[in-house]
Amino acid sequence: MYQNKRIAAIIPARDEAQAIKKVINSLWTLKDARGINIVDDIVVCDNGSTDKTAEISQEAGAYVVSQSRPGYGIACLTALAETEKADILLFIDGDNAFRAHQAMPLINSIAEGADLSIGSRKLGSVERNALTAPQRFGNCLASSLIRIIWGETVTDLGPFRAVSQEALQHLAMEDETYGWTIEMQIKAIQLGMTIEEHPVDTYRRLGHSKISGTVKGTVGAAIGILSMIARLRWRQYRQLDKYNIASVEKQQSQLEAKIINKLA
Repeated sequence: MYQNKRIAAIIPARDEAQAIKKVINSLWTLKDARGINIVDDIVVCDNGSTDKTAEISQEAGAYVVSQSRPGYGIACLTALAETEKADILLFIDGDNAFRAHQAMPLINSIAEGADLSIGSRKLGSVERNALTAPQRFGNCLASSLIRIIWGETVTDLGPFRAVSQEALQHLAMEDETYGWTIEMQIKAIQLGMTIEEHPVDTYRRLGHSKISGTVKGTVGAAIGILSMIARLRWRQYRQLDKYNIASVEKQQSQLEAKIINKLA
């Protein structure tokens, strides 16, 4: 428990045997002033690994769930089913690209009342070759589109983030692939939630990336992110359109009632 909040860390992982133990052990080392663990539960979703990711995770003290269908979003959703008792949910990748101690500002902001806290790679330092050119470009493009469409300044779609359980329930996450992170941010903006960004440093990952390390993964991620932006904007437009129609109909009904009353 931390500030009377139960903290659960979620790690979606596929073929991360080289790094997963480091990530889990670093999360367990987070302690409060009394020497008590900050993180109460660590849930790893083994997303169809062909190596020993699951076995190593269990040995390191994590609870492991399996999801054979590939996809970042479905892996997160699968893990979330095991964290219903948590007050704060921390998402971190299993490739050792981030450092667990930098989770504290993210956790603190949620404990102090924020709904969503993003670890911004752009605000922190980035080790050479830790992010590919397509990753940087895609992040910049998506952030710019959010600013243009919704008028909110976003610097990163980073996967290192924390969210309150209450906020997460309101977000009603759906995406099962690459659009998960941006879906969370856009929905939080649409719902008027309190969103904070904190700098996090990024290091070269251990092992091979399944997304930025392949052409298929890079293209798939780009399509997933852009299609999610378009989908959520269109859905919002339709909701506003329905609201406007309902508002006009209500005004017409009120006007008709006034006319009838006067005639009577």
